[in-house]
Amino acid sequence: MHPDNAAEFVILGLTQDGKTFRPTDWAERLAGVMSQFRPGGPQRGSHLGYSPWCVPGLRDGVKCVVIHHDLRDSEVLAWDFCVNFARDNNLQVMPGRSVRRPATPGA
Repeated sequence: MHPDNAAEFVILGLTQDGKTFRPTDWAERLAGVMSQFRPGGPQRGSHLGYSPWCVPGLRDGVKCVVIHHDLRDSEVLAWDFCVNFARDNNLQVMPGRSVRRPATPGA
């Protein structure tokens, strides 16, 4: 799966050989680093919440991060960072929702 073709892609906390990725808070750390990339750009206090374009979660009980395509449209280097993070750590990547929709309500 190539992330550039999806509305969203999901980085799973499993390596290609099925091992759990460590540290256990990797998803929150990655989403925290990406928190400044959001609609309207960085805002006062934006480090206190996750960007709607990079959200940690669970998929079938496995930690994951959902990366929305709007991140690529807004800041391609941040998108590349997420794609490269998955590749460099040999993590499984899967498509998220296939329909592009706004990452924020009402957008």
